[in-house]
Amino acid sequence: MSLSIKVIEGASRVELWHEGNCVAHHERCYGHQQQILELEHYLDVLWRKPGALAGSTALDQQRQAGLWPASFDRIWQALMARQGKQNGTRQMVGLLKLGQQYGRGKLQESVEMALAAGCSDAAAVEHLLRQDDLRRNACAAVDAGALERYSRPLPVMTEYDQLLTLGGAR
Repeated sequence: MSLSIKVIEGASRVELWHEGNCVAHHERCYGHQQQILELEHYLDVLWRKPGALAGSTALDQQRQAGLWPASFDRIWQALMARQGKQNGTRQMVGLLKLGQQYGRGKLQESVEMALAAGCSDAAAVEHLLRQDDLRRNACAAVDAGALERYSRPLPVMTEYDQLLTLGGAR
């Protein structure tokens, strides 16, 4: 199987194209012998090896560029306190992966809403992220009055209570 990947080098970025779709792009680094690392490019690896996130160069570069808000550190610390270092970090990586899907701004907004509500659970942040999806797929209210015709009286259980007094005697 051969892959046909086309590389387009521009003045400010490099793009990789496959079957007419831009599958990756990277901004040009103007510094001599420097690297620009995108944290999002490493999330699959960090999911398998979450311990590498804390000391990663990509995370350090995000912090230096002001792209890593303090709320991310607060939720990450809370996740590690609740789930342990490895599982808490893995949940943080999971949230960052959701940020790719919903946008970094929406992720930050959802994290800050959860923290403001006193919640430090990844599932709560995910729920806040998916609110718009949930609203779009909400079910319409059903008039329960039409179901009244199926109403039945509760059964009388006194005859069954007699079995309890017999104590299983035959």
